[in-house]
Amino acid sequence: MAIRKGVCHLAGSHLLDTQDGSYNVSYIRKYLPDTPVKSVHLVYRDQGLIVPRDNPKNIRGIEDLARDDVRFINRQGGSGTRILLDFRIKEHGIAPSAIKGYETEEFTHMSVAVAVLSGAADVGLGIYAAAKALNLEFIPVVTEQYDLVIPQAYFDSENIRILLETINSANFRQRVESLGGYSTRRTGEVIL
Repeated sequence: MAIRKGVCHLAGSHLLDTQDGSYNVSYIRKYLPDTPVKSVHLVYRDQGLIVPRDNPKNIRGIEDLARDDVRFINRQGGSGTRILLDFRIKEHGIAPSAIKGYETEEFTHMSVAVAVLSGAADVGLGIYAAAKALNLEFIPVVTEQYDLVIPQAYFDSENIRILLETINSANFRQRVESLGGYSTRRTGEVIL
């Protein structure tokens, strides 16, 4: 949406198309039909359930979010993580109203992890790197595709050239993979 409004030079995107399981392309076509863009693969990253060490509630999967004894911390509506959650609970036949804490939202993966660490929630959906950073446990749900969407008007600019050189460097790939839960096997590949 920021690209459509013309307020940025690029945007990160990890939006699941719940119809076919692909990422980002359908949203680009739907929301940017008149804006020529390039899409560059940045990383694959693991999304899953973040729980306290030793998993005291014995949470094993999405279906456990509807248990009476489980408090959940959510991501904000419209985020890729929220789209993923809503898709997965629908697959399991779980209504949002059945999840204690569904309406409690955070805006970052680290905020979700902090809520779990502090005991404000028993579980949240987020990335492995956030769980690892706070020494929390992680139950994998999906490996998602995270891409950069760049308007064609900026694609050949010096700043974007430097960015693309950076993400294609061995140093970048090594540092990203050291965070845990990331794969750079297709980093830098132009998708659109």
